[in-house]
Amino acid sequence: MARVFVYGTLKKGQPNYKHMINTAKGLAKFQGRGRTVEKYPLVIAGKYNIPYMLNIPGTGHHVAGEIYSVDDQMLQFLDEFEGCPDMYQRTLMSIEVVEWEGKGGAGEARAAAEGIMECFVYSTTTYPPEWVGLPYHDSYDSSGKHGLSYVLRESR
Repeated sequence: MARVFVYGTLKKGQPNYKHMINTAKGLAKFQGRGRTVEKYPLVIAGKYNIPYMLNIPGTGHHVAGEIYSVDDQMLQFLDEFEGCPDMYQRTLMSIEVVEWEGKGGAGEARAAAEGIMECFVYSTTTYPPEWVGLPYHDSYDSSGKHGLSYVLRESR
């Protein structure tokens, strides 16, 4: 099992969460909520209002999201879904645990108790330069006050 931190449309209550709970795509077990240890710019960009975490450490906000434990099948699905490695790149980042529900081995419990764990995150280094000038968010909600509702793939 691998740990994945999601900050956008794959979170609970967001437009693509259905994929996280579709066991035909693999297993994803909610472990808790967290936020990036380093600051990153989280922008909503493009004509489909997609959330992107730009891989520019030290700029932006500590981005809030959810931590999942996923099997190899789900990780492969997420790579395809996120357009990895072209649109997003899957990299390890340090995530601060804000709230932990996970049940796992002693190592996992210790990591959660210490408050920081390494998780795969889909961020991007392949973005138009003007995205750096977009508003930065610390948390994503498709129906947030930004007014930029995500456009589902099936509606494009």
